[in-house]
Amino acid sequence: MILGGVPEIRVVGEAADGAEVPAAVDRYAPDVVLMDIRMPRVDGLTATEALRTLPEPPEVLVLTTFDADEQVLRALRAGAGGFLLKDTPPVEIVRAVLRVAAGEATLSPTVTRKLIAQVTAGPAPSGGDARQQRALRALAGLTERERQVALALGQGRTNAEISAELFMSVATVKAYVSRLLTKLELNNRVQVALLVHDAGLV
Repeated sequence: MILGGVPEIRVVGEAADGAEVPAAVDRYAPDVVLMDIRMPRVDGLTATEALRTLPEPPEVLVLTTFDADEQVLRALRAGAGGFLLKDTPPVEIVRAVLRVAAGEATLSPTVTRKLIAQVTAGPAPSGGDARQQRALRALAGLTERERQVALALGQGRTNAEISAELFMSVATVKAYVSRLLTKLELNNRVQVALLVHDAGLV
């Protein structure tokens, strides 16, 4: 009902379970999938991971509650464009869908910092050493300036904050972020932040 009344958005299909998502995406070719984490048989995280393996996957926006941070991180690592809390006001849900459709992550800097802080404070994940080595190898190919921008993203900085900190224009910061995503083969700035954390640099 919320999305159907917005001129810029057309709801093309629905799925009751994560198992139905790949077929629905194949049939309707949506630009964005609004994915609930909790579903009866196949959860939204598994469905998100399956979608991101497609040649041209849709953007995924995950619905969750904030007490499910581990699941949110798994979704972001899988390539979700962001997440919404289930009590998000309708107007913000609409804005988030439009932002994700435009290729922008929907995590505010505040939420990014909370997620990074939670990972930092938590126990090391299984396979942590291997993950750290992979992250360090990925970041090793960056120029010094790219590395500085990546570190700032890892600290949850906004483009404006990075601009002031590194003495470059906001447009230049955006260009560096785009370059990082291409070079690191990632989907959004949150994944860059997680990579920097995995490398042990923040």
